[in-house]
Amino acid sequence: MEIYLARTQGFCAGVASAVDIVEMALEKYGAPLYVYHEIVHNTYVVNDFRKRGVVFVEDIETIPDGERIIFSAHGIPPEVINKAKAKNLKFVDATCPLVTKVHNEAVKFSQREYETVLIGHKGHQELIGTSGYVDPKVLHIIEKEQDVDALTIDPGQEVAYLTQTTLSVDETKGIIEKLKNKFPRLVAPPRSDICYATQNRQDAVKELARMCDIIIICGSPNSSNSNRLRETGENEGVSSYIIDRADELDIKILAGHKKIGISSGASVPRLIVDELINKIKAEYPKTIVHTFDNPEKNIVFKLPNLKVLE
Repeated sequence: MEIYLARTQGFCAGVASAVDIVEMALEKYGAPLYVYHEIVHNTYVVNDFRKRGVVFVEDIETIPDGERIIFSAHGIPPEVINKAKAKNLKFVDATCPLVTKVHNEAVKFSQREYETVLIGHKGHQELIGTSGYVDPKVLHIIEKEQDVDALTIDPGQEVAYLTQTTLSVDETKGIIEKLKNKFPRLVAPPRSDICYATQNRQDAVKELARMCDIIIICGSPNSSNSNRLRETGENEGVSSYIIDRADELDIKILAGHKKIGISSGASVPRLIVDELINKIKAEYPKTIVHTFDNPEKNIVFKLPNLKVLE
């Protein structure tokens, strides 16, 4: 048996930054420490922080006045910041800088009064956050190509679009083409909203698909980018599975396969992948593991000043 590890996987710079912020705040201020939404969409990371006194909340109003809170990497709408200020909460915004870029684009489109189409998964925290930066009078949310047909915007108007950063390029390509056909004056963001980390991980899975006969993605069920990775492998014609932890793997699915591709979502710690490798090696002791150079190894986002929590 041979294992091939995707060259780009695991924590992206945005997730690493958000997790580091919580770690530093816990070390400096101790518990309780509040976080608005799950800091990242990974079961292990969230449960580990809970054990150490982090309280994840979905409603700012449930936090006692004057406490410390960190906003998750997925981004938040402006109204949440206003509520935090009204309660005198000391807060740090751990929104990924690439998501903040999309927020800034949303503001500019609204200032120009463009009808703005957001492409993403309804109910996902990132999409909820971005929606807050678009004037409600010009906001339209779509998930799939068929939704373009239902848009009642005048085709002669200037229409802008934005996408959730964790979607796949393959997933959005058809939707964007359909928007272009329906709205000749369609305005695209200055640069693609699909973040480099999402694209790199999907490309790495496509690379695995060319050399492996089965692919396993480590990622939580609520992780958009992890689910997109599994879909990417499947779309390349290779049987692909997603697991949250190694103990979820039914080792029987490996029977008859010789080359296993393994990758992990942008919010998955390396230890999850190591657990999976160890489980496979326990069943197939002669397994060889192949690794590749990671093109993101030197990408780091600057951490914010935690003095705002004092």
